[in-house]
Amino acid sequence: MTLVEPLYAEILRRNRGEHEFHQAVREVLETLDPVLERRPELVDARIVERLCEPERQIAFRVPWTDDSGDIHVNRGFRVEFSSVLGPYKGGLRFHPSVNLGIVKFLGFEQIFKNALTGMPIGGGKGGADFDPKGRSDAEIMRFCQSFMTELHRHIGEYTDVPAGDIGVGGREIGYLFGQYRRITNRHESGVLTGKGVTWGGSQARTEATGYGCVLFTAEMLRSRGESLDGQTLAVSGSGNVAIYAIEKAQQLGATVVTCSDSDGYVVDEKGIDLALLKEIKEVRRGRISEYAERRGARFVPGTGVWNVPCDVALPCATQNELTEEDARTLVRNGVKTVAEGANMPTTPEAVRVFQEAGVAFAPGKAANAGGVATSALEMQQNASRDSWTFAYTEERLARIMRHIHDSCYTTAERYGAPGNYVVGANIAGFELVADAMLAQGLI
Repeated sequence: MTLVEPLYAEILRRNRGEHEFHQAVREVLETLDPVLERRPELVDARIVERLCEPERQIAFRVPWTDDSGDIHVNRGFRVEFSSVLGPYKGGLRFHPSVNLGIVKFLGFEQIFKNALTGMPIGGGKGGADFDPKGRSDAEIMRFCQSFMTELHRHIGEYTDVPAGDIGVGGREIGYLFGQYRRITNRHESGVLTGKGVTWGGSQARTEATGYGCVLFTAEMLRSRGESLDGQTLAVSGSGNVAIYAIEKAQQLGATVVTCSDSDGYVVDEKGIDLALLKEIKEVRRGRISEYAERRGARFVPGTGVWNVPCDVALPCATQNELTEEDARTLVRNGVKTVAEGANMPTTPEAVRVFQEAGVAFAPGKAANAGGVATSALEMQQNASRDSWTFAYTEERLARIMRHIHDSCYTTAERYGAPGNYVVGANIAGFELVADAMLAQGLI
């Protein structure tokens, strides 16, 4: 880095200990020098400095009682990063690893991801260090109600529109929305996305992030004269993103041979049995080892899913899950394309390995933008009191993912980095946000 090196040093100084945030910022800044050299007005307006500082950071305590009557206290967060393109938009994550630095990294990524969709939405993120694993429905309901009791004063359909993320699915969104409606006395459907389809949600929202990741991957292969048909895929994770990435990949003719959870991973050479996976993970909320037992597939405890040979790798679990060593293993085994279904699941060192080996690599801000894009479509339906069919919504999603791919592809070429989707995604998103910031003045 040259022009941005002093900016990054200042970010490190002002945000001590927030390692994931540092990583996310550096990954963007190290691609921006060509833009700042061409456009000195962005330097004069201090666009980068302003963009790296959230507009608002909210932290609060979340007290709740378990089924035994014992009191617990968790910490909740909402980082409202940028509203220059529209209301803050981004998910809520419930996981014991959640802290301010993780929420800030997610919110920072969300700015560019949301900009790339072409939809009028800003960037934000939130969550709590609460672990829903093993908790009863009643405990989760009480936690969500306590969380929303504080959060409600900071959100609204024209201000900040949360959605789900890790640990926050349709059940949690339902409890959160119910408490918001109870407190505010308003059925403000557009205040949360990821709602049930019978009460304001959108068809295809559940599937959107996984579907979108695979659709983006298909566009990457198409640009190289290939398709997904007949390809072997390795997928990590077994949550919402992974399940629906597997579903769409199978629809497009690929064979998916892996999935995983925090206990380990399965290898199913016949191809993942999607119905069985959904039953275990979505209905019974079981462990991936149960899939292996019932399917007769191989279960491997711990990490290592990237040891499985594949043509395409889709990391869909969590941040920094795919390391430099994993990347080298994948390259040795002949991987051609990698697309991030999760947020920042690939370490910077691993990204460099892929790029140096000529592997097509798509960052999450581009490849997994289908979820937030469909959330914006849900907001459209809420605003017009309308409901669209699954087929129509999926077709809109496909158009958006093609637009994102083409924008990244052409921007990378325009800045002298053909085929580099990291450069393309970062610069395309940055320019959209920077132009709006210039237009709206110093705020």
